[in-house]
Amino acid sequence: MDSNHTIPSEDCTLQTCTLAQAHFTYVPSLAGNAFFVGWFSLLIVLQVLLVIKYKIWGYFVAMSGGISLEILGYIGRIQMSYNPFTMSPYLLYMICLTTGPAFLSAAVYLCLSRIVVVYGEKLSRFKPRTYTLFFITFDVISLGLQGSGGGIAASADTQSSVDLGKYIMLAGLGFQVVATFLFMAREPCHATMRNSWKFRAFLWGLAVATTCIFARSVYRVAELSEGFHGPLANQQVTFMVLEGAMIFVAAGSQTFLHPGYCFNGSWETVNFSLRRSKKSRADEIVVFSEMKALAETEYR
Repeated sequence: MDSNHTIPSEDCTLQTCTLAQAHFTYVPSLAGNAFFVGWFSLLIVLQVLLVIKYKIWGYFVAMSGGISLEILGYIGRIQMSYNPFTMSPYLLYMICLTTGPAFLSAAVYLCLSRIVVVYGEKLSRFKPRTYTLFFITFDVISLGLQGSGGGIAASADTQSSVDLGKYIMLAGLGFQVVATFLFMAREPCHATMRNSWKFRAFLWGLAVATTCIFARSVYRVAELSEGFHGPLANQQVTFMVLEGAMIFVAAGSQTFLHPGYCFNGSWETVNFSLRRSKKSRADEIVVFSEMKALAETEYR
């Protein structure tokens, strides 16, 4: 697909062709990729149980979308461990694992407006929902570019079309890196504030998830900038650490430190809405004043 790489033949097998003719110059690890499928399958089950208990549907949709794409992507890599020459599993891996973390980022961004309300809007320069709208917009643009770029590259029959798809995906990943960096720059001011141990754990988990997603996104930008078959794309250990392990930790943190538990069941009192009545806003202030008082009591 790249100018220095021959498109693998669907008729090739490990017995009849060399790995130089495959999508990778290595055979994807069956055990390693199966481990990630098992881990993300566990997380999706936990997410279902958590949404049943806490009814946080927006967070669930974002998390389950990202985790499901991770599962599909690693299933594609498992298929390639048997035959690294086939195109369909390669496309499944490339598109799903490239776009999946954007959904996990969306779940992170959904939490920021609630954090602002918990700590007091007077400490924030903008209204709580402004943050969510800003970062979600970045995320939607990122996801759209990555998806459309992947689609163009998947259907390309010329090198120029492949390059176009690659550059569009790079733009999408670039948007994700910028959005995550801006979020990381915003988040520390909250992390220094006092709260109950559950909120402190939640903020630490959010910081860990954000850092891991950021590191993974920077890696994928570097990888893709070399082309679909560049040197970084052919380093299995690097991929398993900077893609697999980073999202392993991020999704785990977002699941085990779920906002339904860490917000003491009060997430819905500040459920995201473009327009809210003065009465509902007043009700939220009362609820979160009580939450803050309880949190300060627990802290002392």
